[in-house]
Amino acid sequence: MRVYFPDIKVMEALRGSGIGLGLVLGVANEDIDNLASCAPCPASWVQTNVRPYHPDVNIAVGNEVDSPAAAQTILPAMRNLQAALAAAALDGDIKVSTCVRLYVVTNTFPPSSSVFAQPYMADIARFLAAAGAPLLANVYPYLAYRGSNPGDVSLSYALFQPGTTVRAGGSGLVYTNLFDAMLDSVHAALGKAGAPTVRVVVSESGWPSAGGDAATVQNAQTYVQNLIDHAGHGTPKRPGPLETYVFAMFNENQKPGELTERNFGHSYPSKAPVYPIVFRH
Repeated sequence: MRVYFPDIKVMEALRGSGIGLGLVLGVANEDIDNLASCAPCPASWVQTNVRPYHPDVNIAVGNEVDSPAAAQTILPAMRNLQAALAAAALDGDIKVSTCVRLYVVTNTFPPSSSVFAQPYMADIARFLAAAGAPLLANVYPYLAYRGSNPGDVSLSYALFQPGTTVRAGGSGLVYTNLFDAMLDSVHAALGKAGAPTVRVVVSESGWPSAGGDAATVQNAQTYVQNLIDHAGHGTPKRPGPLETYVFAMFNENQKPGELTERNFGHSYPSKAPVYPIVFRH
């Protein structure tokens, strides 16, 4: 499970639940500046939000921060939190990362050509490599499909369905779905940044069930079920089990913005399911 900011009720409910290190606790974007510049703030944040729930939590600093000014504070905040964890003797169990969307990579076709689009990402990648921490990436084939020119990306390729095979240039890798190609572009960028050992965790992926082009209940169910079934296999560049978080637990009926943004949930706010899914072992 992933929560986007500390919430005492949620954390208490999860205490002792057995979720273990599968819980990712987010630092809210508006708190990053303080953690980067206020000397006592990281230690206080760790003592309040992490120590009571140790070892059931990892930390993600920010979510899809795309302000140039904010981007300058992400790495200092990560370093300060890592130092606070070390001072509290918690750094052996708890890792500090950040969560990015796929705009941080460019030259994405073929995936092996990808590089980070922003210079600060190379420094973050090397920090993660030194700390043995993963990079969290939000991977949305739906957004790539919707934003492509008509005919450039087939719906079946975006939904993990058979019918499309893409050979990725000189790498020799073959792609049968858009998710793998997008994720391997991040793997390639990490390698070019000097951090090839950094693992990527898919911190969000999903498909809307209403509100836009190809946003239907059937397509959402197809994508999410295929994502769950696929996660155990990894990608052509990085085969093996892939830690993946499905977005989202609930439709966000009060969320501003596009209608699709309110319809990524597996359940309605009433807790009734939008569609069924199965977790196969």
